[in-house]
Amino acid sequence: MKKIIDRLEEKMILPKEEILRLLTTEDEDSVEYLFERARAIKEENYGKKIYIRGLIEFTNYCKNDCYYCGIRRSNTKAQRYRLTEEEILLCCQKGYKLGFRTFVLQGGEDLFWTDEKLCRIVERIHRSFPDCAITLSIGERAFESYKKLYEAGADRYLLRHETSCEQHYGRLHPKNLSLKNRMSCLKSLKRIGFQTGCGFMVGSPFQTLENICEDLIFIKEFSPEMVGIGPFIPHKDTPFGNYKKGSAGLTLKSLAITRLMLPKVLLPSTTALGTALEDGRMRGVLAGANVIMPNLSPKEVRKKYLLYDDKIATGDEAAESIESLKKSMEKIGYCIVTDRGDYLK
Repeated sequence: MKKIIDRLEEKMILPKEEILRLLTTEDEDSVEYLFERARAIKEENYGKKIYIRGLIEFTNYCKNDCYYCGIRRSNTKAQRYRLTEEEILLCCQKGYKLGFRTFVLQGGEDLFWTDEKLCRIVERIHRSFPDCAITLSIGERAFESYKKLYEAGADRYLLRHETSCEQHYGRLHPKNLSLKNRMSCLKSLKRIGFQTGCGFMVGSPFQTLENICEDLIFIKEFSPEMVGIGPFIPHKDTPFGNYKKGSAGLTLKSLAITRLMLPKVLLPSTTALGTALEDGRMRGVLAGANVIMPNLSPKEVRKKYLLYDDKIATGDEAAESIESLKKSMEKIGYCIVTDRGDYLK
């Protein structure tokens, strides 16, 4: 098994069968070696630094009806909200004082937020906080829309590909959404110049281990600057409400493999991982992650932005507990830094 891990570290694209062996091994020494090498590669590139991103969940309206998502259009039980431009700027002001130098605007595909409105808020954030990076996570848009947002001052864009298997994609989304368009959007983002992020849920309904292998191979070939991987967690008011959670252990292995395949990647230890495991954030960092995204959204809306059930919205997830987060990272030998944390070219 160590030979497979070493080959992975040598930047080879491994056969699917070998990645499958890494994902399924229960040999503790092999798993620890995988995490050990992932940490070493991360530290060769980024040292002991853990970058924090201030997450601002600015709208939970969405025109889409993805079967796994708690803010899907058909969920009439969702308590809808939109932050105003002023409320978004107040979140940024608060975050800046706490030491955040990246703001992540995340929301559903909300038709209220036109290109004009989005560009205006991006420009205002860029003007008010010129030393900060702006990341967007607002779904599929046209090439020209992405280009306008980039020119307005956005630096990064997160768009999980969800799965590289067309059949699997079709079982997670309604027919009006396609894997072809999702992949086209990712290519557009890279072409425009965004630091681009893709990713997937581990254990999503109908996913096979072969699907995960294919996703990891796709990530290696696409070579994004960021990758978001977290366990699937069901939401009770969706068609997948009774499905089981994804494996946290498989998620950690996927993070480590991603780090070895892409040594310089910006790799979050996700909120979903922190929800699935009490010490999930720390374990994600020990498996190769180097980014954490505490929540800067107003407290009154955090429990309304529920993509899945039992999402953490207090404790270390909340920006107010940044000191606690720093201490938890120090316990495992890492330090939270005040830094934009850009991708190393």
